[in-house]
Amino acid sequence: MVGIGLVIYPGAQQAAVLGLTDLFGVANQIVASRQKEQAPALRVTHWQQDNPSHAPNCVFDSCPGDPSKTLSALILPPALNEPNGPSDAPILTAWLRNRHAEGVALGSVCAGAFLLASTGLMDGRRMTTHWSYADLLQQRFPDVSVDADQLIIDDGDIITAGGLMAWTDLGLRLVDRFLGPTVMFETARMLLVDPPGREQRYYSVFSPRLTHGDAAVLKVQHWLQATQAKDVALATLAAQAGLEERTFLRRFQKATGMTTTEYAQRLRVGKARELLQFGNASIDRVAWEVGYSDPGAFRKVFTRIVGLSPSDYRRRFSATPSALKPVS
Repeated sequence: MVGIGLVIYPGAQQAAVLGLTDLFGVANQIVASRQKEQAPALRVTHWQQDNPSHAPNCVFDSCPGDPSKTLSALILPPALNEPNGPSDAPILTAWLRNRHAEGVALGSVCAGAFLLASTGLMDGRRMTTHWSYADLLQQRFPDVSVDADQLIIDDGDIITAGGLMAWTDLGLRLVDRFLGPTVMFETARMLLVDPPGREQRYYSVFSPRLTHGDAAVLKVQHWLQATQAKDVALATLAAQAGLEERTFLRRFQKATGMTTTEYAQRLRVGKARELLQFGNASIDRVAWEVGYSDPGAFRKVFTRIVGLSPSDYRRRFSATPSALKPVS
């Protein structure tokens, strides 16, 4: 049996813990039906601290009759409350580091990334979290490379998943790893969930940094938002800020983490997503509405940022009746 442990830390989402337990249980049933064996392929355990000063104990075991509790992977589920701080659980993070040193793969979902990053194991490495937590994770752990465009990042010994419901993606990724793609796809089909391969940027909303403290840059950000970034000429933006052009560019990138071009593109694409989701205008018309005179350039920028073409995005997320959608 392959041992997979779920860590129930303070604030952990119980729905994800139970959902993952069920997902692995479904995978076990599929394996049993194929091999006509009664012994489960995956053993699921839950680990929880009785006391913050003690290491976690096993509080649930799907195979209690087997004395061995060898682990192949440990998962930190999402949380619904404020993410853990760097020093909230020193005993737990030390325990995770020790398990990793023994060869146990570690995984996190959504806000579980903060606890994983607290171990120090992610320094100099790439990880993902929920897109709304990306800036906070980067601020708390500057040595970590946060890539919130990805729904799941699998580095072998560490796997991180982004969204609150991305525990399904992480669970299926582990089923694929330990039991193979056929069992993984059958498990996904049984649960009526998409197999791994989605990207978080399909769903994320652009959330600009507004708390950087640079009043001149903030003024320009508000102006760009109000005008839907229709005019992004450097001279215009610098004049809005009341700064010399080179000074403005340097301060804008420092405050927002983006160039003015990247920032404007994300604002325009955000508006385009809204028009595609809730309207019936043609793709060319949407491009014009958000400030692109060249529909081809709009399609390239949209696809690069969102990960889907405008027409694919509309087909997937449109809230309008399909009969009303124009051919694009």
